[in-house]
Amino acid sequence: MALKDKIRLGMSLPHRSPDPIDMAAVRQVAQRAEALGFSDLWVTENTLNHVFCFDPVVVLTYAAAVTTRIRLGASVVVLPIHSPLMVAHQWACLDYASNGRAILGLGLGREHHYRQFEIPTERRVRRFREGVALLKALWTEPKVTYQGEMFHLTDEMMWPKPVQQPHLPIWMGVGHPDAIRRTAALADGWMGSGGSSIAAFSRSVPILREALEKAGRDPTTFPTSKRVFMAVDERPEVARAELHRWFTTVYHNPEGTDASGIHGTPEEVRERLEELVAMGANHLLLNPVSRYAEQLEALAAVVGLS
Repeated sequence: MALKDKIRLGMSLPHRSPDPIDMAAVRQVAQRAEALGFSDLWVTENTLNHVFCFDPVVVLTYAAAVTTRIRLGASVVVLPIHSPLMVAHQWACLDYASNGRAILGLGLGREHHYRQFEIPTERRVRRFREGVALLKALWTEPKVTYQGEMFHLTDEMMWPKPVQQPHLPIWMGVGHPDAIRRTAALADGWMGSGGSSIAAFSRSVPILREALEKAGRDPTTFPTSKRVFMAVDERPEVARAELHRWFTTVYHNPEGTDASGIHGTPEEVRERLEELVAMGANHLLLNPVSRYAEQLEALAAVVGLS
């Protein structure tokens, strides 16, 4: 059975690279991924970074304008460093402009995010929880009054509302066991980060499933995903070299080439993706790191979409 018949498959938009990205490549990947039958397009958020990176809302809005059906997601937006009011409005507008195709992935981020944005790390979990509550309120209520510890609103309104009801899906991209358990209570899906190891994903899925069962939610239907940085080539040494450059330059983590990424021939890549499905993934985000249009076609063949 082809992978496409087992799980949903997402594709990364070209958006973060050691090299500049041409908008023609973004358009080509967006349109071709839709035509091939990928379920969604994804980007990351990296505002201050040592490599080229688009703002997620801007590049997803562009992708929305050149496609009609494919869904549009970011994993993750570091919610505690932003105003939840701005995030709520941006993503409601994206959902409205795309006719209900947005997926918002949220996370707590890392220390450098708070340093860069000059946001205290103290009580970041409280800030995150209240931020999620505000997003949902602003997306679903005509007039919002909210009195939290961090945020306060009295009879405020926000329009447009998202097209999706009751609101656009919120996924979480977190790795700490406590945060994974929060996912079961707060979110509509979960995605393991591309920088996290495949071994960590295998440990996280049982934690998520147990928390979902305790919350009375069905683990088999809850989106459980992994972003996979990858390179495929009939010459396995070429595929590994491309991925090794990515992890070394972008993540400063050459070990991630083998621990977190997937590389090799089409047959080898298919086998590794099947392993992720066996671990419990019912969605995979395939994230080529170079030769975007060529890699899109190669991966479509690997998963049975072409």
